[in-house]
Amino acid sequence: MFNRTEKLSQYILLYPVISIIIGINIAVYLIGLIPPLGLNIVIKGAAANYLIADGEYWRLLTSMFIHGGFFHLLFNMFSLYVFGPELERLAGKLRFFTIYFVSGFIGNVVSYLIQPANYVSYGASGAVFGLFGAFLALVYYTRKTMPQLKQIIMPIVVISVIMTFLQPNVNATAHIAGLVTGLIIGLFDFHPKRVLRWIKKN
Repeated sequence: MFNRTEKLSQYILLYPVISIIIGINIAVYLIGLIPPLGLNIVIKGAAANYLIADGEYWRLLTSMFIHGGFFHLLFNMFSLYVFGPELERLAGKLRFFTIYFVSGFIGNVVSYLIQPANYVSYGASGAVFGLFGAFLALVYYTRKTMPQLKQIIMPIVVISVIMTFLQPNVNATAHIAGLVTGLIIGLFDFHPKRVLRWIKKN
């Protein structure tokens, strides 16, 4: 299920939403390597709570495309690259887009509401955790028909949550809020009756 064997051209064709998201994140990271531009990207786009409070609400979205370093970018984009395709294939482009961005957005909103005014964060982790949450919904609905999905997904989610609280400089609030948001959306989107309606339409 998560063994990616497609050629790059096939992957882009099959999963355009994921490909565009990864492309934008990589482009922002590469532009950020240019000294004058890199600092400005963080200053203008990071989720700085005190600036969001002043009305700069775009930061709740732009911060999802900014990463603190190569390995930060690599973890998030690799997770999206590996785990995203099954969701985009099953849910469709618009629903996948909704799961990803709403999870990331709500993760940042909850972080803004809970964290102190001087808190600053960035990264796509809240959105990626939203995908994990959506997979938890699938695990719930397929627990009898596809028990092997639970065996794959649960360890990934548990380890990811544990690492959230063990690693320094991680916005745990956004991670958990994104996870819960993805789960809620997934429980709605992947209800068996709703999935059957999608199949009939297609």
